[in-house]
Formats: sequence, structure tokens, C-alpha cells
Amino acid sequence: MANIPHAEFAFLSACHTAVGDEETPDEVIHLAAGLQFSGFKSVVGTLWEVDDSVAKHVVEAFYTYMFKDLKDGGVMDYRKAAWALNCAMQAVKTKVPLKQRMVFFFILVCS
Repeated sequence: MANIPHAEFAFLSACHTAVGDEETPDEVIHLAAGLQFSGFKSVVGTLWEVDDSVAKHVVEAFYTYMFKDLKDGGVMDYRKAAWALNCAMQAVKTKVPLKQRMVFFFILVCS
């Protein structure tokens, strides 16, 4: 297992980043899990195909909430990722269909 120092958060908006290989359905390793196992404490991935124009709305809303209340020189708190993803889903629900909102998946390492 690789250890990436200070790795706290990753947002993977590409398609299928939290889905394993069809050839080995019993395996739980996918890109999002690989980052988690490498030391990232919080990862957002996708379960199936997501349209780029849709992902843009979700990502913009997500980072708006992730950086909300961040003071100058402050550090992003990876523990806010689940809250920020939930707020982003609420914020884009009139622009993004439910099927495309459900794509995003959150993984948190409990320590």
C-alpha cells in the first residue's frame, strides 16, 4: 500500500471511478477505493456514466460549499466533503436530473 503524505481529499468526476471491473465483480478495488487505500481520507467518485455538463454544475456547487466560511490562508477540511456533496445535490436539483445526481458516491476513512 502506497502512502501519500498529507493526502486528504479527492474528487473524481470522471465516469465509473467508484465501480470495479466487470471481469472481477467480487473485487472491491476501483479508482476511488485505490485512492482511499493510498491514504486519502475522503474521496468522491462516480458509480456510472455522468454527463460533463452535469458534472460541471455538481462540482461547482460542491466546491462552493467546501470552501464556504474558509478564512484567508485557511485549509480545506476533508471532513466537510459529505456535507458539501449533500448541499451540492440540493443546490442543483432543479438543473440536474435525479439519475445524474445519484451518480456521485462518497467514501470516508474513519480513524
